Amino acid sequence: MELGFGSAVTGGPIPSITIDGDEYAHIPLHDALLAAGVGACNGTEEVIDHLAFRRDWLQRIGVSASAARLARVQGDSMQPSLWPGDMILIDTGTDDPPTRGRDPRDQRRSPIYALIDNGEARVKRIERPTPDLIVLLSDNPDYAPELRHGDDMKSVQIIGKVVWSGHTHREE
Repeated sequence: MELGFGSAVTGGPIPSITIDGDEYAHIPLHDALLAAGVGACNGTEEVIDHLAFRRDWLQRIGVSASAARLARVQGDSMQPSLWPGDMILIDTGTDDPPTRGRDPRDQRRSPIYALIDNGEARVKRIERPTPDLIVLLSDNPDYAPELRHGDDMKSVQIIGKVVWSGHTHREE
């Protein structure tokens, strides 16, 4: 039975892979946690590593490599979509959730954004039904929607839209 793993299954040598700047973009991983729940204070948010993503894939999903950032999730309010420790890819070029009314027949979920809310880093789904109202939504039903309207909207700064997440499955 061929599993499609090539040399790894047959025992032969695995060819080395060179990840260069032509085909791959090296996206910075920040030493920052985005809380799925109450906010996280991060301090310096320095870059601690880089991960390589194919440039053609980034282009297909509409993300400029220069606007891409990586961070990790903490907390349980975005479960089952995002789990503690998950890595997320954020498009910082998409930092203005569009204003649009929600048709009750539309079953699509709102996009997930990384944001700063009252000085704390968070990750939430965002709906913006009117220009003067932002709704922060969690996937976990234990967390109620949070409304920011009028002057309260100024406390929310959008970092960018979450366009990818990576999850490690562990035996508990």
